[in-house]
Amino acid sequence: MTDNTQRHDDLHRIESALREAEKALASFTPGAIAVERKAGGDPVTEADHRVDEVLRRLLPSPGEGWLSEETVDDHARLDTHRAWVVDPLDGTREFVEGIPEWSVSIGLVEDGQPVAGGILNPTTDQLVLGAIGHGVTLNGEPATVSSRESLDGAVVLASNSEIKRGEWDRFQGQGFKIRPCGSVAYKLAMVAAGLVDATWTLVPKNEWDVVAGVALVRAAGGLIEPLAEPDRAFNQPSPLLEGLLAYPPQLQDAIHEMIGRTAEASDR
Repeated sequence: MTDNTQRHDDLHRIESALREAEKALASFTPGAIAVERKAGGDPVTEADHRVDEVLRRLLPSPGEGWLSEETVDDHARLDTHRAWVVDPLDGTREFVEGIPEWSVSIGLVEDGQPVAGGILNPTTDQLVLGAIGHGVTLNGEPATVSSRESLDGAVVLASNSEIKRGEWDRFQGQGFKIRPCGSVAYKLAMVAAGLVDATWTLVPKNEWDVVAGVALVRAAGGLIEPLAEPDRAFNQPSPLLEGLLAYPPQLQDAIHEMIGRTAEASDR
């Protein structure tokens, strides 16, 4: 199979799996669903497990790896050329509370690099799909990252929980609008589709939170900057990364300068 044919097959597989996940979710009502707690206190629902089963049945072919938030990690994935990295329901807190800021996230890593992804928010009916070298679509229409040239007036998505903890206080009054949002994957998808200008998180996240979004932002012409490890490979033994920034290339200098300036101010 040629590379081009393979990628088209990957995108078809991702889209089909997302639509099947959407069907599985139709039997659950956001805001009215029983919730359990994982060992670390994070919420999980039957919907998370149901979608995980659907995605695992449809996505990996023989010889391909699998990493999911809701599946016990099998380190055999580390020896594979291709690995699927998924979050069956990113933003479970929002799902449980009935807030339409959750998503199903599917990413594909080849030799350590995210190459394709799809993120679906069934509540808002937004599907962002794309691959490196093939561009990105929003509900089937071509999309790219924002063309905004300045942070002044920009819209930056921020984690609900990070805002509540005060981690975005330092960014207030910097000329851009901070918009709270739930799912990390959904935030990255919105950057890739050009519906907002940027997003970042300066606290650790797991690969399943971000791999699909990393592929989408890069495919849409944007930049992804993992913190502490700018050249970080994915599908690592530990899926935790320090955090990351996502933005259009023309905003790179302004974002770096602003983050550095506010960090110095907060340390005084």
